[in-house]
Amino acid sequence: MRPFKTKAAKTKAAAAVLMTLGLLGCARQGDIYERGILTTYTACPAVSIPAPAGDITLFDPPASRDSTAIDVVATITNLRSTCDESGEYIVTNATFDVHAQRRDNRGAREVVVPYFATVVQGGENVVAKKVRMIGLRFEDGQYRTSTNGAATSQVLRSAATLPEDIRRQITRERRAGDPSAAIDPLSDPAVRAAVERARFELLVGFELDQEQLRYNATR
Repeated sequence: MRPFKTKAAKTKAAAAVLMTLGLLGCARQGDIYERGILTTYTACPAVSIPAPAGDITLFDPPASRDSTAIDVVATITNLRSTCDESGEYIVTNATFDVHAQRRDNRGAREVVVPYFATVVQGGENVVAKKVRMIGLRFEDGQYRTSTNGAATSQVLRSAATLPEDIRRQITRERRAGDPSAAIDPLSDPAVRAAVERARFELLVGFELDQEQLRYNATR
């Protein structure tokens, strides 16, 4: 699955991103922009579920896309996170719930589906990705089940920290009457590029093949 535009890493920050996952299942603090001005900043990555990858539908028979052939539907929800900025690495622990429903409740059954956790720098540069499997256990007579999953990312603090000169330029005090007070510092390409380089995201979703992506996009 390639739901993201991937570029070769252009900075050492790419090599500084490490990630591990565990089967158990993050959120950013602070707003980066307010009316175009940086007011509060955290190096913790934003955590989200990409829209096309938040749910997965399995069919029986697999080649069918008829609604009567829907076998199992699973959804990732309740994504939350904690972030520790105290060390050399910024550690984000994300947890999420997976809710699933099946068509036929006869017999106990376990369904295993893949999910990914991806670290993206600057909105488009994928610097780390892990794919793991998560099991959904249906008991006999049960239509619905749920479980949870987890993902942990580690980002080198220096890669996610704005250079001091850029921070000063963005957050400097602006006085009334100052001709530059109305100029958005992010209109400077160098400032905007520095902010993008320091911006990381942790994306969590189901690992879908092309047919599954197409189905989610067109249903």
